[in-house]
Amino acid sequence: MSLLLAPWTRLSVLVVLLVAAGVCVLLYEPQRILSEGWPPGLPVGTAVLLFAAAYGVCTAAFVPRPLLNLAAGAVFGTQFGLVAAVGGTVLGGAISFGLGRIMGQEALRPFLRGRWLQAADGQLSRHGFRSMLAVRLFPGLPFVVANYCAAVSRCGWGPFLLATAIGVVPNTAAYVIAGDSASSPGSPAFLVSFGFIVVSVVGGAVVAWRKRHRLAPPRTEDRVPELMPQHPPVVSAASHGP
Repeated sequence: MSLLLAPWTRLSVLVVLLVAAGVCVLLYEPQRILSEGWPPGLPVGTAVLLFAAAYGVCTAAFVPRPLLNLAAGAVFGTQFGLVAAVGGTVLGGAISFGLGRIMGQEALRPFLRGRWLQAADGQLSRHGFRSMLAVRLFPGLPFVVANYCAAVSRCGWGPFLLATAIGVVPNTAAYVIAGDSASSPGSPAFLVSFGFIVVSVVGGAVVAWRKRHRLAPPRTEDRVPELMPQHPPVVSAASHGP
């Protein structure tokens, strides 16, 4: 029983689950809903809930969120599509975060020895909400990777889920609107949403480049003056003859 609860056993099971999920995505292509649409006759509320549930499972199985966001807009339109996409995003984040926290954190934390890894872990552990909000607002780090990085850190459930629910709204809305207006690519709605997506990606890269020094701990030579003990100056008196 203790072997089944060992950190490395749980991590191995997690890796197997993730590989199996990736294989299922390649075989069954759940993103086909982009072209097939939702079954007719299903109530909108039920369809939105089912789509959000499927969205969450698919994101945990490495299906790219942009495809699912476009699908939400194409199937439900802007309003219901945004609700389905944001709900599915939070659910998918919770699934990934929970799996990483329960099955991988204890085994992986001893390996956080690199300078950048320790700095990133410190940011997520001390400033979980602020750090996750920045990651969600400025896309760049893949969604699943950000989820598992937060899970290995000491970021709490509340800050993680709240930052995810708030931070993904602007970018998700842009993709949903683009999916809703994809049939008329020359429309103002499509052009504005596509422009926002481009600006957010570029803005995220610029912000990450300018703030990269915050992840790096202070250099050793910068800390030497602070660590060296300060001795008072030695005053020697000149000797006087008789």
